[in-house]
Amino acid sequence: MSNSRTRVVVTGLGATTPLGGDVPSTWEALLAGKSGARLLPEGMLTSVNVKFAATIAVEPAEVMKPVEIRRLDRSEQFAMIAAREAWADAGSPEVDKERLGVVIASGIGGVTTMLEQYDILREKGARLVSPHTVPMLMPNGPAANVGLEFKAQAGVHTPVSACASGAEAIGYAMEMIRLGRADIVIAGGVEAAVHELPMAGFAAMKALSTRNDDPAKASRPYDKDRDGFVLGEGGGVLVLESLEHAQARGATIYCELAGQGLTSDGYHIAAPDPSGSGVTRAVKFALRDSGVDLSEVVHLNAHATSTPAGDVAEAHALTAALGEHMSHVAVSATKSMTGHLLGGAGAIESVFVVLALKHRLAPPTINIENLDEAVKVDVVRDVPRPLPSGPIAAINDSFGFGGHNVVLIFKSYE
Repeated sequence: MSNSRTRVVVTGLGATTPLGGDVPSTWEALLAGKSGARLLPEGMLTSVNVKFAATIAVEPAEVMKPVEIRRLDRSEQFAMIAAREAWADAGSPEVDKERLGVVIASGIGGVTTMLEQYDILREKGARLVSPHTVPMLMPNGPAANVGLEFKAQAGVHTPVSACASGAEAIGYAMEMIRLGRADIVIAGGVEAAVHELPMAGFAAMKALSTRNDDPAKASRPYDKDRDGFVLGEGGGVLVLESLEHAQARGATIYCELAGQGLTSDGYHIAAPDPSGSGVTRAVKFALRDSGVDLSEVVHLNAHATSTPAGDVAEAHALTAALGEHMSHVAVSATKSMTGHLLGGAGAIESVFVVLALKHRLAPPTINIENLDEAVKVDVVRDVPRPLPSGPIAAINDSFGFGGHNVVLIFKSYE
């Protein structure tokens, strides 16, 4: 099917994460198996029983102008940092602005701005509320600001599908190029929700790990003793481009974004469908859309948040989708190091998949001390694993509250 369509390739990467302030430092820490989880400043979470998160490694104030810090929500700051790096990595291409698009997602948007400005309103009055409040808190703020930065006129979009948002943004961007709306799209996802209220909400759902005594070992996907996810912040951005446009300008091509699969569970607002049928269908749709032969799939970056129910349901669904071939797929659960970036997760994990294909190296999963016997997939543990030569493909899957399932398939560019 993909042979009759415009081919879409990745020509630039950008990131700011709990592991590093850019792509090279993040990738280096990921391969080294480092954790980005750390205790939060004393007094930040006075009423929450979780005292840690995977906070950003390099504060935006270290790399952005003070005026930008004042006028941009933290999530918007992350988007600008990652987009600027990705654009530079792509060679700062010359492109007709009417052929340039932006799709950057966030699951929650400017929640810290909203809460901080509400505190100002209650404590100091309406006159001291920032005039930038609305542009800072709106969920499309990250995409809008990146669009303004690069003067994108083909369309600026913000899909919101909880923790699947970043992956859905990348898939949407691919379709913009396939449909002829754009030649280049800056795509990804960001999140900045390390604040007492969101964390209290997740804690009330018993979704967060409570390993306050050892944050670095708290995110433990597939481990029998996992007790919830670690909230992370940051984001990732990819520059997607039609193959024809990339070749015409002599761009360096990382890999090809070959296909996507989208489904919904229709089951529960927060819990995964135990049958995993929605995930299975999404994987099959993505394979069909991509035209990739199943034998080429050698790597998968799993959603694997470290929740008791979610990890097993996902593993079962993947096995149902890929059958016996699943035993030949190297599975990485990188949230064990980055924590869960919510709307930014699918984007940063797509960056990791692209780099895995480029370097032929699957990143490790850390903190597995007692592998859950219900998990029947080949998990890459503790150290990176080489991937084979020749044409290969890799999967990134992301799932979100509300039953959103997004599966992306990338393949090596030959």
